[in-house]
Amino acid sequence: MPQSTTDRRTTDPRPIDRRTTYRRLFTLPGTRAFTAGNLIARLPAGMFSVSAVVMIAGSRGSYALAGAVTATGLAATAVAGPWIARLTDRYGQSRTAVPATAVATLGSLALLLCVHYGAPDWTLFAAYAATATTPNTGGMSRARWAHLLAEDAEALHTANSFEQAADELCFMLGPALAAFLCGTFFPEAGTLAGAVLLMTGILIFAAQRSTEPPPSPTPKGRSPLRTPGIPPLLAGFVATGAVFGSLEVATLAYANASGHRAAGGAVLALQAAGSCAAGLLYGKLKPTTSPERRLSWCLLAMTTLMTLPLLATHTPGSLPALAAALLVAGMATAPTMVTAMTLLQHRTPEGRLNEGMSLAVTGLLLGIACGSSAGGWTADHTSPTAGFAVPIAAAATAFLIGVLSKATP
Repeated sequence: MPQSTTDRRTTDPRPIDRRTTYRRLFTLPGTRAFTAGNLIARLPAGMFSVSAVVMIAGSRGSYALAGAVTATGLAATAVAGPWIARLTDRYGQSRTAVPATAVATLGSLALLLCVHYGAPDWTLFAAYAATATTPNTGGMSRARWAHLLAEDAEALHTANSFEQAADELCFMLGPALAAFLCGTFFPEAGTLAGAVLLMTGILIFAAQRSTEPPPSPTPKGRSPLRTPGIPPLLAGFVATGAVFGSLEVATLAYANASGHRAAGGAVLALQAAGSCAAGLLYGKLKPTTSPERRLSWCLLAMTTLMTLPLLATHTPGSLPALAAALLVAGMATAPTMVTAMTLLQHRTPEGRLNEGMSLAVTGLLLGIACGSSAGGWTADHTSPTAGFAVPIAAAATAFLIGVLSKATP
């Protein structure tokens, strides 16, 4: 029977100077190069959907069509993502990431041309669905850290914290960059720039062979979906994704109803900023308890802090109060994600880490879609303020899943 990844990755770690933890991470050979390439490739993740909506709605005059096209791409990504990740585990990151990204880039360029030249609506769906082959860049980067730091649990915790902060930063800067490019130059500029950045970043990332985890032509262990302890984690990722999706829609709906529609994006950026800062600070802390116990506390904190935006909407001059509440509430999301990803790395069978990471992203995407729908329905049929009850319910669900999974033998 193969040695479990839990046994491999939770051995007594080497001592680390906590004052220079992040600096120490990037003294490892090749880490700066693969991180730079990955960040370039990851930035477009926050650009493509905004760029597509601006481009399609501006050309066809229909936000409904733009939303349907991006939703189709999201669904296609949820289906294709684990399959691409399985190939990555089997054949290696370099051999799969470049061709998969090339297909996705061609899909983005095809969408651009179809919009520009007035092709039939169905071509927009087909072109955007092709972008689903985009590899999970964040997951591949985390897999490299897990490979490099397999015997250093504290350093892996810090690396995961850095990666989560990078996610928050990219999703904070990506939409703003896309909106700037589309508004300043031409409607297709955001999609074009995103495609160039994605392909460039992946080529840089894939060229760093020395840090790449070895491929597993015959992966050991069962599928992550059938591995004990992983299904409850994935259910937790779905519920956490619902927190993100519903909070975004509720905030935008509330800002619009308050007559400050343009401020909605800036207010949301504060939530991402709070999460980014908390992620970096969390990475500097030395873990003193098991990941399971830390995750329970993080989920409880997230549930508690998600009540702040709802409370803020009942205060005079509530938009500034909401902005402050989102900044504080966001501080619980990064630690939750970092701890959940660490636990997923511990439980995923050897040779299937990219697949496990991709399943987590799929869960998040599914949760974001469900949360957006529930938050939008609540805001429309009750009130924009009531929409903030949805992220509270989603966070409480994630906490309950965590508690029940610990109680189940």
